[in-house]
Amino acid sequence: MLLSWARLVSATILTAAISTAGAQAQTPEAEAAFFKGKTVRMTVGYGPGGGYDVYARMIGPHISKHLGANIIVENQPGAGGVTALNATSVAPPDGLHTMIVNGAGAALSQIMNSPGVRYDLAKLGHLGTVSASPWVWLVSPKSPIKTPQDALALNREIMWSATGPIDGLADGAAFTCEALKMKCKVVMGYGGSNQAALAVTKDEMDSIYVSDTSANNYVKSGQNRAVASMARKRSRFFPDTPTIFEAVKLDAEQAWLFDFRANIEDLGRILVVPPNMSASRLKFMQDAVRKALTDPDVVAEGERTQRYIDFEDAEKTRKRTLAVVADVTPVQLAKVNQILSLK
Repeated sequence: MLLSWARLVSATILTAAISTAGAQAQTPEAEAAFFKGKTVRMTVGYGPGGGYDVYARMIGPHISKHLGANIIVENQPGAGGVTALNATSVAPPDGLHTMIVNGAGAALSQIMNSPGVRYDLAKLGHLGTVSASPWVWLVSPKSPIKTPQDALALNREIMWSATGPIDGLADGAAFTCEALKMKCKVVMGYGGSNQAALAVTKDEMDSIYVSDTSANNYVKSGQNRAVASMARKRSRFFPDTPTIFEAVKLDAEQAWLFDFRANIEDLGRILVVPPNMSASRLKFMQDAVRKALTDPDVVAEGERTQRYIDFEDAEKTRKRTLAVVADVTPVQLAKVNQILSLK
């Protein structure tokens, strides 16, 4: 009797193990059958009409075509996207929930251990990067600052305009000032990047650190002038403007700071799913996103609407995420938090 019971238990465990393995290693055909006719929610952590909402509604139908499911966009504003990302991190990993995330803001909130953060970007499933822009240092057309060296030569406090602590403008300026060992003051409280840029135009402020898509509009209108692209690659909008790496001879610590900041910026708009999704389902979703966002017609649509798609695959997105939130030494992390707290 005991032997029979032991055999029954062993058989049950073996059957369960086989079933679990099968659930985690479905064929692409089985995954396609799972998604057929289902509804997938794509969460946006901001209200309707903003940049992330527009991107989600632009790419959703194209991903839907390759996924075989109907994608609906669901706005869940709150705490700058943190509320929605917290919810995504505990949602069932069944493939029926994804989110378009402000990767830079989410990473900075996690690095700073901001109140309310309960997600871990390193543990989420990554589908890829939708778009990312190098950021640019702008000044007014009349400014004496034409190069980074000009700013250093002024030998006075350089005033930077910003909206809030981790808006990209403020933290980007803080990294720049620390890396270049430049006297600075970051002034927050402007109602948006448009107002912050206008303050530079009016010479109320000296500089602004802003994404190249926004910078392009400000420079084309004659409102501002570009000093440098703040990463290793030049901006598509400012091909003649040098990168900070080209404009300044940087030591190893300075280069690390600019590279770290650029990695944060390159997270851009990322697509994530809840943690612990089966490998086969995650790959099926990654393939659907890749096919949709590398489609020449979809890329062209983004160009026409100035919602540019700079797709990077899931593995590159995951590695960049790890480089920012996981593969940082305690000394480096302390340095980053020191910079961010000085604004």
